[in-house]
Amino acid sequence: MSYEASDFQTDVIDASADEPVLVDFWAPWCGPCRQLSPVLESLAEAADDWRLVKVNVDDNQAPAQEYGVRGIPAVKLFVDGEVEAEFTGVKPEHQIQDWLDDNLPSEEKSRIEQAEEALEAGKHQEAERLLWPVLEDDPTHDEAQILMARALVFKDPSKAQVLADEADVADPALRQTRESVQTVIRLLELGEDSSALPENGVKDTYVAGIEALDAQDIETALEHFIDVVRTDRDYDDDGARKACVALFTLLGEQHPITQEHRRTFDMALY
Repeated sequence: MSYEASDFQTDVIDASADEPVLVDFWAPWCGPCRQLSPVLESLAEAADDWRLVKVNVDDNQAPAQEYGVRGIPAVKLFVDGEVEAEFTGVKPEHQIQDWLDDNLPSEEKSRIEQAEEALEAGKHQEAERLLWPVLEDDPTHDEAQILMARALVFKDPSKAQVLADEADVADPALRQTRESVQTVIRLLELGEDSSALPENGVKDTYVAGIEALDAQDIETALEHFIDVVRTDRDYDDDGARKACVALFTLLGEQHPITQEHRRTFDMALY
């Protein structure tokens, strides 16, 4: 079977609107290219969700220059006319398969991306709808667990706690989201019995912030917590600062409440 491109626009750009296209930029005189080529062709023969196109850079200098090919073999994955991912050089077959698994589009990845967008827009119910099928297929999907915990933290704190605790995440952003969920849940638990909190001049303000949080009045909660940061940052083991950071994380940097209160919070720290 020939994988050689006859027309780059048709075989790669246009075709990638229907299915992902893996492009192997190569040349006949390139030794590493001859090593990689049979590996890619073997993977392509077994694949049903992407196609392989080989582009001889000697005969197709224009697309090679347009897409910044400086060394070969250069492998680029095109999706909807754009380069989704790429690598240069020779890799063993299992590494290439792992790379494909990470970068090929899928319904699961689409749901995760849409759920993230929904959460950033404050549409928690929409995020739930998108994430449940992912978790039904794979209950241990760590990213979906964290995102669902974020969606449920006020609606169902107990379920959110379980999801956050079970997820095994290494990504720093996901770890911060998990810690934020756990911080909010701790505050909600304190709201049920605040007797464990130290007695001093900021306790009433701190508890008022927790009560506002429980009522999902996030803006008022932030105002109270920022007041505590200004007055006694060390109260409840830096609890007010942690609460603010957690809420900003769960709301997202572009949320209007974050935009309104982040600068005030930053100024209160110093």
